[in-house]
Amino acid sequence: MFYIERFLGGIAVSVELTLLSFAIAIVLGLLLAIMRVSPWPPFRWFASSYVELMRMMPLLALLLLFTFGLPKLGFIYSLFTSTVLVLGLYTAAWICEVVRAGINTVSIGQIEAARSIGMRFDQILGEVVLPQAVQSVIGPLGNLFIIQIKASAIGAAIGVADITYTAQKINFDTALAVPTFLGAMAAYLLLTLPAGWFFRFLEQKMAVLR
Repeated sequence: MFYIERFLGGIAVSVELTLLSFAIAIVLGLLLAIMRVSPWPPFRWFASSYVELMRMMPLLALLLLFTFGLPKLGFIYSLFTSTVLVLGLYTAAWICEVVRAGINTVSIGQIEAARSIGMRFDQILGEVVLPQAVQSVIGPLGNLFIIQIKASAIGAAIGVADITYTAQKINFDTALAVPTFLGAMAAYLLLTLPAGWFFRFLEQKMAVLR
């Protein structure tokens, strides 16, 4: 019973890591996507550079930089906060590309028509492009959310008490590796399966509304 309670605590931490970091990633990723399609070259350059940098950088290296490098410069965060920030900043690059791909599905004719009646860039984006783009990004965003749940396990590398870290500690205490890590796998399935079902349902609902 004691070990089940520890696993439940680890699940709670993994859920917090996922939700907080994905919220950061959604906001930042959307902003980056807007910058990538904006008519201002400096914005496009910044967003493109950010996306390429994050896509080429190993997630673990970024986490170690935040955990052990930034404190040397005076930026001190808790291990939990460091993991949330790193996951959010990293995933934002992938969300940016998903949203940009969704934006590109909107017909150029509609955009030109909006321009012809004098709509500004922000009006075209908010009233014409994004409402249509959101329908095509639900599925990919769902995939990224499930990946985020699993990627939250990286926090165990620096001592964040998520599912993986909890399983490691229980294994050290009991030397029962197989049932312990099978339990960890079951805990991740408990999170990923409902998430997959929810996004599949949402995608089907959006398809009906098209």
